Amino acid sequence: MVTLSADRARYDRATAHLDAPLAIVDLEAFDANAADLVRRAAGKPIRVASKSVRCRALLERALRLDGFQGIMSFTLAESLWLARAGFDDILLAYPSADRAGYAELAADPKLAAAVTVLLDDPAQLDLVDGARAGGGEEIRVCLELDTALHLLGGRVRIGARRSPLRTPDALAAFAELVQRRPGFRVVGLMAYEGHVAGVGDSIPGRPLRSRMIQVMQNRARAELAQRRSETVRALRRVVDLEFVNGGGTGSVESTVAEDAITEVAAGSGLYVPRLFDNYRSFQGRPAALFAQPVVRRPGVGVVAVLGGGYPASARPGPTARPSPTCRRGCATTRRRARARCRPRCWARPRTTC
Repeated sequence: MVTLSADRARYDRATAHLDAPLAIVDLEAFDANAADLVRRAAGKPIRVASKSVRCRALLERALRLDGFQGIMSFTLAESLWLARAGFDDILLAYPSADRAGYAELAADPKLAAAVTVLLDDPAQLDLVDGARAGGGEEIRVCLELDTALHLLGGRVRIGARRSPLRTPDALAAFAELVQRRPGFRVVGLMAYEGHVAGVGDSIPGRPLRSRMIQVMQNRARAELAQRRSETVRALRRVVDLEFVNGGGTGSVESTVAEDAITEVAAGSGLYVPRLFDNYRSFQGRPAALFAQPVVRRPGVGVVAVLGGGYPASARPGPTARPSPTCRRGCATTRRRARARCRPRCWARPRTTC
């Protein structure tokens, strides 16, 4: 097993000629994490989340491996850029209001065949049609199921507010509406359970909170598995689904266990930011790190680094700060890293999305 100190020594040797700040991806760790994701997916293909990877060369590297298939993208502009670069299976995971992008998509048969857009509201159909500018290509459509867990008759909601479509009947009705609209075809369903995939269930020093999260997630998995299965059955009565996408790095095993699922999404698991230190289901190797220059030593055991690195896209606070990995016991205060660092301080991002 590779130790963190051995990895740090490799990083120092590889970057000795460079001045910080700098960022690296450890390809050995990246490939090991990719192999572990494939193992966890148990034969079902993994769609790579580009907003977590953010590097075309690394997307290509992952997709060359058996077990990876297709990209889950962040914006329509990115989706078109990737399609023009030769990627031919791109699922846009968020609705878009990019009218120029829709005009380009509707006018180009190659792009229209490669990109699937996400829609969940009739107004989005109107926006796409209004943006066509004469383009007559058929638009491939994916619908999204709201995965949030509702408790106490809906008075308590656990999970992100994403799609307004929650029930099998609602999804089937919208699918029929899309199918009746010339120039659109429903080809897939997406359902991302972020309250399972993106929430660690083993928080150090917080046993009660960890247990509460485990109980919540067990209930959420059971409820969603039944509702997702019912939704897929309802949709297949009215459209031909090419794929049913679900999950994320933190839920791979439970998501692929559902018969209704044909593929799982993952991206952050290739880098393993410190978010995933708090999961019981798997352990990966940190693959994406950055280094900040140590510019002063204001006291015994204290150093100051220049810059903050890559904070998480979350509410500001301790959980969004990067995690130093330069030495055992290294920690952060509100303004500086506390450690016996060398001329540079290595750290891991909290998340990669």
